[in-house]
Amino acid sequence: MIRIGSDSSMRLKPLPHRRSSLVTVLDVGSTKVACLIARLKPRFDGDILDGRTHAIEVLGYGYQRARGIKSGVVVDLDAAEQAIRLAVDSAERMAGVTVESLIVTVTCGRLSSATYSSVVDVSSGTVAEGDIRRVLAAGGGHAVDDGRTIVHTLPVGYTLDGSRGIQDPRGMLGRRLGIDLTVVTAETAPLRNLLLSVGRGHLDVEAVVATPYASGLSTLVDDEAELGCACVDIGGGTTSIAVFNNKHLVHVDAIAIGGAHVTLDIANGLSIRVQDAERLKTLHGTALAGSSDERDVLTVHPVGEEDAGSAHQVPRAHLNRIIRPRVDEILELVRDRLAASGFAGRIGRRVVLTGGGSLLTGLPEVARRVLGRSVRLGRPLGVAGLPEAAKGPAFAAVVGLIVYPQVVQYEQVPVRPVRSALTGTDGYLARVGRWFKDGF
Repeated sequence: MIRIGSDSSMRLKPLPHRRSSLVTVLDVGSTKVACLIARLKPRFDGDILDGRTHAIEVLGYGYQRARGIKSGVVVDLDAAEQAIRLAVDSAERMAGVTVESLIVTVTCGRLSSATYSSVVDVSSGTVAEGDIRRVLAAGGGHAVDDGRTIVHTLPVGYTLDGSRGIQDPRGMLGRRLGIDLTVVTAETAPLRNLLLSVGRGHLDVEAVVATPYASGLSTLVDDEAELGCACVDIGGGTTSIAVFNNKHLVHVDAIAIGGAHVTLDIANGLSIRVQDAERLKTLHGTALAGSSDERDVLTVHPVGEEDAGSAHQVPRAHLNRIIRPRVDEILELVRDRLAASGFAGRIGRRVVLTGGGSLLTGLPEVARRVLGRSVRLGRPLGVAGLPEAAKGPAFAAVVGLIVYPQVVQYEQVPVRPVRSALTGTDGYLARVGRWFKDGF
């Protein structure tokens, strides 16, 4: 059994309050690999987003088509490693720095969450840092299922002598301190293979962050996180859900269906290449029925018959009849998962759609009907220096990774993986040896 808060965990190093820091983040998805290098500068004014202690300036970015990854799971180690290397290298050259460690998103491993509680005696009658550490450790004494690894242990709220709703108990008087924790887990094997693909690029992983959590950090405004909101990240191979309430992450879930499945449906339905199906989906596809769909005609080239004489004409309505059932399936699964979680009542009528799959025309309108809630499209907030192409929902998760070090606070984060255990190498000396081998 894996224990929460065991000796194999540590906190992410806190950001210095009065000086700038460089942070490198990596989003490994089913359709793209994105790397950002950013400078985090301390803020001294009050005009900031909630929880943002630093201003974010992007210095370098790299973007590659994902290879060797299916539904967030590494299926070809060499191909995944190569895509990661190329993305990181592009960001390094733009920023003019060399990356040694980074923060990585995780979507694989059937993400899920559970809530645990614990209570300890306050040692001196006044809550101190030591009491908070002890109650966190006690909350981490719960076991999770075999074959799963903890990704996050996030405090949701404290209790003091039975009084609930306490956000920061330090300095308060009381005898019994309690805590509620949201514990996010993922299957161990897919997570290890993800870390292995990063480690083979001579990079250390400082922390892993659940993709929907990162997306929520970058796209939700203060009132949404406070009153309750679901952030639904529709990626290429997965759709993941994060529920926020009282500014805390309270629930995580994931579904192994995403925008790439819509593309494959089009490729199969029209018998065309996958890249042509993606282009048709992006330029002409919609989740809504339109009056002009039957009149609009699209030209397609069947697989293996790319010459001009083999082109077929199909109504746009036919394309959209292929798209709509899969879109309905994804949204209905999201609705059912939220209902089954027990947290549907905490999000009120607020849902934020993000991720590259959310850009399909008409998707927010269909989501309002299926989910029965107010729906908006979420884009990254409060970041300077992003290229125009990276300002959309597809980059919400990677931007959220830059926000994450500012809000991590007391979370216990898994330590950097030991190289010899996860990558089959031996650390610094082996890294120098590889450098000589690769360079000469």
